[in-house]
Amino acid sequence: CVCVCVHAECVRCFARFDQVLGECNDELGDVDEDDCCQNPRYGYQDNNDTCKYCGSVLHGGWSGWSNWLPCSGSCISSMHDIIIPTKKRSRYCSNPAPSNDTVPPGNRCPGDNFQVEHCSEVPNCPVDGSWGAWSPARKCSVTCGEGLQLSTRICDLPAPKYGGRTCLGPSTRTTVCQNTCPVDGFWSGWSSWGECSSSCIPQGKPPTRTRHRSCSNPAPSSSPPGRGCQGDKRQIENCNHLPYCPVNGDWGSWSPFSSCPVTCGVGLQVSTRKCDSPAPNHGGQPCQGATRQTNVCKTKVHCPVDGMWSEWSSWTPCKFPFGGRVIHCKHLGGSQTRERQCIHRAHNGSICSGDSLTQRRVCYDVNLCYLKGTWEGWEPWSLCNPSCGETSSRSRRRYFGLLPKGVSVSTGGKCWLSVTDVCWDNFNQGPEFLQQTEGTPELSLNTRTHVFVLTISLHGDEPEVSHSLNKCPLQT
Repeated sequence: CVCVCVHAECVRCFARFDQVLGECNDELGDVDEDDCCQNPRYGYQDNNDTCKYCGSVLHGGWSGWSNWLPCSGSCISSMHDIIIPTKKRSRYCSNPAPSNDTVPPGNRCPGDNFQVEHCSEVPNCPVDGSWGAWSPARKCSVTCGEGLQLSTRICDLPAPKYGGRTCLGPSTRTTVCQNTCPVDGFWSGWSSWGECSSSCIPQGKPPTRTRHRSCSNPAPSSSPPGRGCQGDKRQIENCNHLPYCPVNGDWGSWSPFSSCPVTCGVGLQVSTRKCDSPAPNHGGQPCQGATRQTNVCKTKVHCPVDGMWSEWSSWTPCKFPFGGRVIHCKHLGGSQTRERQCIHRAHNGSICSGDSLTQRRVCYDVNLCYLKGTWEGWEPWSLCNPSCGETSSRSRRRYFGLLPKGVSVSTGGKCWLSVTDVCWDNFNQGPEFLQQTEGTPELSLNTRTHVFVLTISLHGDEPEVSHSLNKCPLQT
């Protein structure tokens, strides 16, 4: 039969796998690799014709340590360098051995397969003593005439240790010496002070000046040598009377960048430095450049996006809330609703505040109906524009209410009235107020636009007032 591979590439499946030779035997046919390896004793060949074992990977484990081998020496040698004998033991990666025929192969044992240790329990090797070099001859036993000089040597190259033999022979010897009486030296007078090493005092260490004297009054004899003069032949003093040198400032090291100040999105890390290596002093120049550098840090975490309310939908048509009763052009309240949604919320942001998804209100269906309305109060005057000149003017408006406040109409229309006042001088001392004539405006809603003519009375003599008309856009 012909096998069809569904989940993976086809492999040649074998019923036996020789773990010693790494060979596949007893071919079963082409199947999925997962299906073939449901039997862990099977093997398979992939596209590279490499035979692989279906069994699980076997990682290596150490056997126990062997016994310690004999020490490499019977004693600790210390003739030149200290040499301590060592002993060794070993172990094998065979408990179990790692599998080499699995994919991937098993891991080898971690660590070393042998240990080396010093044989600190063995004794030190005996060290025979040997003479060191003769010391230089000491001073003659007399200061003038014939005397003796003594030289010594020590059995320390090496000294006998750990039962070794001592040195043979004498440890001292003498020689005849002849001495002439020496002449000791004495100082001459001090010279004048030299010039200062600098014309100003730098930071850290002041400049210096020196003076000298010689051991020549008299000079010490050379053969035999007389005693030299005691004390210094040179004196050094600080030039503290000089002015200080200007010290130009230099930057210190940048501080480490501050930690990222945000937990989401990107932030700004800051590193600073100070002009203190050294700081400017005694009229020196300050440091040039910035004291602050920044680095944008990325958290790779998106900030929460809080939800926000969508715009309210349009109001539904005004209808009687119970049954199909007709309320058009009647002083009979209906009901209408509108809706909104909490949108754009993401990355665990906050939901919209409030729980009102739907609003309901009382309404009156007055579309194409004849209504009487009332004027609402005037808004405050605007500022004069421009602030001075003959063309300067200001305005204010008020609205025409169709129904009592808080009650809506199904047309959605609202009329407004605007008046303009001329600001006739530069001191913005216009008329105190404008006043509407008596009367109640009436509006017929059977036309799309209606115009009211407003009569204005004015407190004042000279100012001119322009009459304006209001337009009432209505939805039909």
